[in-house]
Amino acid sequence: METKKVFGKDFMLVIIGQIISLFGNQILRYAMPLYLLNETGSAFLFGVTMALSFVPMLLLAPVGGIVADRINKRNIMVGLDFTTAIIVTVYCILYRQMNLIAITIVVLMILYGIQGLYQPTVQASVPMLVAKDNLTQGNAMITMVQSLAGILGPVIGGMTYAKFGIQAILYTAIVCFIFSAVMEIFIKIPHVKQENGGSILAIAKADMKAGMDFIIRVRPETGKVSVLLLVINAVFSALIVVGLPVVINSKLGFETDVANTLYGYAQGALALGGLAGGMLSGILGKRINIKKGAALLLGCTLTILPMAVMLAISATGYLVYAVIVVCCVFMMIFSTVLSIILVTYVQIVTPMELLGKVMALLSCLVMCGHPIGQLIYGYVLERFADRTYLIFSIAFVLAALVTLIAHKIFRRIAELEEDFAANS
Repeated sequence: METKKVFGKDFMLVIIGQIISLFGNQILRYAMPLYLLNETGSAFLFGVTMALSFVPMLLLAPVGGIVADRINKRNIMVGLDFTTAIIVTVYCILYRQMNLIAITIVVLMILYGIQGLYQPTVQASVPMLVAKDNLTQGNAMITMVQSLAGILGPVIGGMTYAKFGIQAILYTAIVCFIFSAVMEIFIKIPHVKQENGGSILAIAKADMKAGMDFIIRVRPETGKVSVLLLVINAVFSALIVVGLPVVINSKLGFETDVANTLYGYAQGALALGGLAGGMLSGILGKRINIKKGAALLLGCTLTILPMAVMLAISATGYLVYAVIVVCCVFMMIFSTVLSIILVTYVQIVTPMELLGKVMALLSCLVMCGHPIGQLIYGYVLERFADRTYLIFSIAFVLAALVTLIAHKIFRRIAELEEDFAANS
C-alpha cells in the first residue's frame, strides 16, 4: 500500500467531515436529553433515556465493523450522514405532535445506532490513509477533532438552546449533516474487495467469528483491557454523563437558563480536556505506550475526589461548579491519552482485513458499561438526591479498586510486547 502523509488530502477531508458531522451530533446529544430533563424534571428518566440510547450503538457497532471491512468506507460515511439529516428532519416535524418522551428516546436510539455504524468506519480508515509510523499522530488528530466538536457543540449548543430553544438546534444539526455528506463524496479511501462466503448471514457469522477468535485466542490481552474499561465506564464515565447535568441543573441553585448554559460550558470543558489530551498524544508520539495505562487511569479516578468533597461541604454553587469544570478538564486529558494509546495498540497488532471487526467488537464491549452505569446512577441520584456527595465518593472508591487491578493487566501487556519485540 502506498505510504500516506498524516496531512494528506483525503485524510484532511475525513478530518473536516468529522468536525462538521460530529458538531451536529454533539449539539443533538447535548440538547435533546437536556430538553427532556427540563420538561420532565426527572433524573431517573434522564438516566433511562441515556441508557436506552446506547443500546442500538452496542448492537450495531459489530455490524458496523463487518460493513467497514467489506464496503467502501467513503460510501458508508456519506450514506449515514444523509440518513441522519433525514431522521432529524422527521423529529423536527413531529416532536410537538407526539409523546415527547417516546419520540425523543426513539430518535436518540436511532442516532446512537447510526454512530455505532459510523465510528468503526472512521477507525478502520485511519491506517489506510496514514503511514504506520504516524498512526499515533493520526489517531491523535481524529481524537482532537472529536474533542473540538465536543467543545463547540455543547458551548454553542448551550447558548443557542438557552436563547432560541430546541428547534434552532435541530435546524443547525440538519445543515451540518447535509454539508458533511456532500463533502465526503470527494474522499478517496483504498478499498480491497473481500471474497463473499455465501449468504449475508453466513458472511456476518464468519466475519464475527474471525474477530472474536482474534480477541479471545490470538490477542486475549485486548479483551482483558476492554473488560476493565467496561467497568470504568460503568463506575466512572456514566457518573459524569448522568451526574453532571443533574448536579448543575438541580443541586447548585441556578435558574434553569443559567444552569443549561453552564452545563454547556462544562461539556465544553470536557471536550477542551480531550483536545489537550489529543495534542499531548500527538506531541509525545511513540514516547507514550501501554506501560502508562494504569497511571492514566489513576489520574482519571483522582479527579472524582474533589467533586465529592465540594458536594459534601455544601460550598456555594459557582465554587462547586468551578471545581467540577477544572476536574473535568484534567479527567479528559488523562482519559484521551489512554484511549489513543489503546486504539493505536489495537490497530498495530490487528491484521488490516480484521481491523473494522476487531475495533467494533472491542468498542461494543467497552460501551456496555455506559447503559449499565447510567441506569444505576439515574436511579440513585433521584433516590438519594440529598446525598449526592456520597454517590460521588463511592464511585471514587470503586474506580480506585479497578485501577489497582488494571495496573497488573497493563504491566503484563507491556511484558508481552517486550518479549515479542525481542524475539522478532
